[in-house]
Amino acid sequence: MDALTYEQVYQNYSKKIMSYIRPRINNPADAEDLHATIFTKIFEKFASFDQTKASVSTWVYTIARNTLIDFFRTRKIYDELGDEDIVEEDAFQGILDEETLQELTDALKKLPQRERDLIILHYYNNMQLKEIALKLHMSYSNCKLVHNKALMKLHQYLA
Repeated sequence: MDALTYEQVYQNYSKKIMSYIRPRINNPADAEDLHATIFTKIFEKFASFDQTKASVSTWVYTIARNTLIDFFRTRKIYDELGDEDIVEEDAFQGILDEETLQELTDALKKLPQRERDLIILHYYNNMQLKEIALKLHMSYSNCKLVHNKALMKLHQYLA
């Protein structure tokens, strides 16, 4: 990796990865352990990372996502991480990989208020979709639909 060091990757992604993990793990100690496991894997695989195959962000989040899935599989916890959670994170991460925060802010302003509120509550306030559904007085299934619709619109606005 040219001039990029493991320390830089850790500094750039440590808080982001914790923000990704924490809403999905009820126990703070488990979240800390999972965070350490993710960065141990990143360290172990750092020398083999190929920038021509993926961006650093995509690589880091793929390791985080796979480690989180393994965590739930080994503990037989499926309710907290459904398939829609995996898809939504991948979709949102694609947006973050391609765009600056200002462009994302501009795109968020284009969303209808309900969709914008949902995205902000989910990704910036780390609320689960079930919590957001209650807060916004909508069904969980409708909340998931609105969420996916908002992500697709953001992706279009940022393309």
